[in-house]
Amino acid sequence: MTAVVFAIAGCSGEVPPGAPSRPPAPVSTPVVAPPVGEVTPAGLAGAVTLDRVMGHVRALQQIADNHRGTRASGTPGYDASVDYVAGLLRTAGFEVTTPEFGYQRFDAGPVELTAGGDKIDANVLEYSAGTGDKPVTAKPVEVGGLGCTPGDYPPTVRDSVAVVTRGECTFVDKARTAQAAGAVGVIVVNTEPQAMLGSTLGPDDRPTIPVVGISSDDRQRVRSAPEVRLSVDAETTPITTRNVIAETRTGSADDVVVTGAHLDSVVEGPGMNDNASGSAAVLETALRLGSSPQVPHRLRFAFWGGEEDGLVGSTEYVRGLDTAGRRAVALYLNFDMLASPNGGYFTYDGDDSERKGAGAGPAGSDGIERVFAKFYADRGIPLGSTDFDGRSDYGPFIEVGIPSGGVLTGAERKKSEKQVEMWGGKAGEPFDPDYHSPRDTIDNVNTELLAVNSAAVAHAVATYALSTNGPDGVPAVGTRQRAEG
Repeated sequence: MTAVVFAIAGCSGEVPPGAPSRPPAPVSTPVVAPPVGEVTPAGLAGAVTLDRVMGHVRALQQIADNHRGTRASGTPGYDASVDYVAGLLRTAGFEVTTPEFGYQRFDAGPVELTAGGDKIDANVLEYSAGTGDKPVTAKPVEVGGLGCTPGDYPPTVRDSVAVVTRGECTFVDKARTAQAAGAVGVIVVNTEPQAMLGSTLGPDDRPTIPVVGISSDDRQRVRSAPEVRLSVDAETTPITTRNVIAETRTGSADDVVVTGAHLDSVVEGPGMNDNASGSAAVLETALRLGSSPQVPHRLRFAFWGGEEDGLVGSTEYVRGLDTAGRRAVALYLNFDMLASPNGGYFTYDGDDSERKGAGAGPAGSDGIERVFAKFYADRGIPLGSTDFDGRSDYGPFIEVGIPSGGVLTGAERKKSEKQVEMWGGKAGEPFDPDYHSPRDTIDNVNTELLAVNSAAVAHAVATYALSTNGPDGVPAVGTRQRAEG
């Protein structure tokens, strides 16, 4: 699961230490069981066993071990993960493609800003240049207006750090104009007394000087300082990577159920919970369903690249669908982090019953939520709901009007006392204490949660493979509303 919608993948962009001192061990491929035959939700859920799912998790851990502890997009570890998943699906008879795409990955580390010797809280804007080994030290010059036109910049801005106010034009327009006027850095002042989080210059035509943001509360300290010192650890790297898309050979191609999980890890770790757990459950569900199930709907299984860098793979996929292709997608099921060590059981709030954050998902998302609610209720498991906050690969599907849903077990947020009463575990600690770290290994996968959630994946896939209408269904093909673009 990506921490934010935009791409900040980690520290310096270097692969973490931990290269094996002996030749890489061969990756053991689990024995693939035959398809289940007649497809039923209960039958497919029972066939997707923990042992088989963990076989895939072990294989992905071995791949990470063989490739310096990471399966991040753009690394050999990710390429080996793609080959593993695509190879099993091709052998099972699926129509498999691995479409390639490229993007710019922004890796950000520490930011240090001092004004007259006072430390100032600052956040780097995404795709900012770094300062390298030599921090920028210069006089701060406050810019007139909002810094959107050359006339806003006085001659004194040359060789200084320009201080501009947020508003009117884009951040990149301010920064490029400042650089053209001779500034060696830019400090953007927020219009509110809070940090500037989630701000970006965009990957294209960005300036080559560092750009950071500060709270409005710190404006006076910066503007009145005789000198500011700015150190930014940041790097932008071009990445080329792939998705894996596998499709059954039966069922209507005009009414497709898409199921997905991101296959990449962060640079810093192997990503066994985030998200070998979801990938393994989806992979085993596909293999047990088989490439030619006797169901009315076409099934498409997607393993996304670039999720940890801003949902890039799923965004590229949805963007590449034409009008007919978008209308053909009945719904999207997303599975990201199914085995958090201190986890709980959550499903996406498709009907916005919690009235938190974003609104309801596209029409039909409420039905998907009910399918999962019934699955867990039948097993006596309390189920929590979580907002569509845009942090996983359902985001691009929802944006174009495709109903979506899924389950997850929690990331860096802390478990409450009430949630401990529901599911056990430790209150006041993150659902996944190993989130986005080198500790996200197979040893910390919660197999109890993974067993239940893998069955939930299979149950939902079989439910919609058999029918996309009814009380928990989605709009029919002729009535689906899809955004263009």
